[in-house]
Amino acid sequence: MPIRTASMTKRISANGQALHRAMMSRTASGGADTAPSEAESALIEERHLLKQERDKHKAEAKQPRPSALDRLVRTHHPQAKKASKVRGTTPDAHETKKPKPRSTRAQKQAEKAAALDAARRSPKKPAK
Repeated sequence: MPIRTASMTKRISANGQALHRAMMSRTASGGADTAPSEAESALIEERHLLKQERDKHKAEAKQPRPSALDRLVRTHHPQAKKASKVRGTTPDAHETKKPKPRSTRAQKQAEKAAALDAARRSPKKPAK
């Protein structure tokens, strides 16, 4: 998995601090003339690799990206799979269902008004 650029910067910074501590401990104990220790050499090499990785990320980021149109044109549209013949029927034999006719709002209100009118005109039943 690629390393994020933000974490790369933090790692370079932490490595630099550790390298600085190692260099200061070497100069305090033996002087500046002595060769770097193994730990210091390892930190220098790791810092060099981290900076190379960061430069590679930056160079990759400057490369042109495909536009939205390119992505749309180049997307893979998979071919439809053939239907299994479990029931022994072909897809052409199926009839498409027609949607149920829906009544409009005006039709519903007209039906409601007609029902209210019919209820108003009908003789009322006596209460028992």
